[in-house]
Amino acid sequence: MNKMDLKLIKATTSDKAYLLSLRKLTMTEHLERVGRFYSNEQHLARIEMHYDFAKIIYFKSEKVGTIKYLIHEQSIEIMQIQIHPKYQGKGLGKIVINHLINQANKKPVKLSVLKGNPAKILYESLGFKIIDENKQEWFMQT
Repeated sequence: MNKMDLKLIKATTSDKAYLLSLRKLTMTEHLERVGRFYSNEQHLARIEMHYDFAKIIYFKSEKVGTIKYLIHEQSIEIMQIQIHPKYQGKGLGKIVINHLINQANKKPVKLSVLKGNPAKILYESLGFKIIDENKQEWFMQT
């Protein structure tokens, strides 16, 4: 897989329906496992939080997912990363996160992952370590 085939493009208002569909497809199972049952409005509120920082992940000009991250003075915080199930397991998430880690220029990259979400294995393979947890999620950083 060629990194050059991947592009991150700022999400626009017209991407919200795609992002809602993607979020429900990729997150509902994991949210419900930890007791969070979200309405469409709750999913949309999460999507709209810091929407200016949301990017659509394109692979060979096809939408394959999203990433939203904030650059802080001392760290980078990944708020959301979702890869469409059709494209999971192909290394796309790994490429995007590695790119972000490299951009961080030695700043820690932080994220949280719901307990039971297999994405935790990917994050660990990229050097993330659990630094804290609560009943529903692990907090990780590089």
